[in-house]
Amino acid sequence: MSVTVRVPAKVNVQLAVGPARPDGFHDLANVFLAVGLYDEVTVAPADELRVTCSGPDAAQVPLDRGNLAARAALALAERHGRSADVHIHIAKDIPVAGGMAGGSADGAGALLACDALWGTGATRAELLDICAELGSDVPFSLVGGAALGTGRGERLQELAVGGDFHWVFALADGGLSTPAVYREFDRLTPDAPAPQASTALLEALRTGDATALAAALSNDLQAAALSLFPALADTLAAGTAAGALAALVSGSGPTTAFLVKDADAAEQVAAALRASGTCRTARTATSPAPGATVRRPSALRQPRALR
Repeated sequence: MSVTVRVPAKVNVQLAVGPARPDGFHDLANVFLAVGLYDEVTVAPADELRVTCSGPDAAQVPLDRGNLAARAALALAERHGRSADVHIHIAKDIPVAGGMAGGSADGAGALLACDALWGTGATRAELLDICAELGSDVPFSLVGGAALGTGRGERLQELAVGGDFHWVFALADGGLSTPAVYREFDRLTPDAPAPQASTALLEALRTGDATALAAALSNDLQAAALSLFPALADTLAAGTAAGALAALVSGSGPTTAFLVKDADAAEQVAAALRASGTCRTARTATSPAPGATVRRPSALRQPRALR
């Protein structure tokens, strides 16, 4: 028997970053929005823990026990006094190392899949606690929809969203290290203020107003990402010139995100970006999207805590 979980990518519609804390992390006001690009994580009994991966850029995904999916299986197994002898297969569709939380999504997907496979009956609170131990973005990958993340992003307040938003994501040639981007942020912004969520942005999400959301989008890491990867400015300009309502770097980059008015506009902007020579390719997606969801086998019910 195997269990497959589908888990979404994310875009940060606001990423407000405070000064570095003594533990090296930064306090955040991080407004997450799950988007309809998905990885699928399948777990099945095995003689030992192993990880495989397929899909675009799969060769870049680490397959050792440092992979967040493997770490999730080990963490759940340790809590419930069992071995983590499973084969985890990740079918990638979320851009790898693109600032869209693909690794975090895989961690959340493996955690929910192992919970279903093993019948551990973990509560929602327990699963979210393990997610927070694994990484700052992992809890949101489990929850999906829209949420405000505070602390280092792991403390979530779920948010209402009043409609669908349409996006184009341009994938860059090359990558960016998240720690390097934060170091550059610290260099560029030595006196960063305490982060605060934008009331205008939260209201735009609540009402489903794409024009208002476009006016409120912000990412405090964008200047740092552009400093380290200046070519991203050309991608942002190309998408804006093609008619996007707004453009920003997604998280720590290097993927760039473009909010557009509707599905037709998304296709037009994506085509223009592909033709611009400023990115490797462009993908369209809508939001919000559901969080980690058990897909197969059909006989398995969604764990009680997440129904």
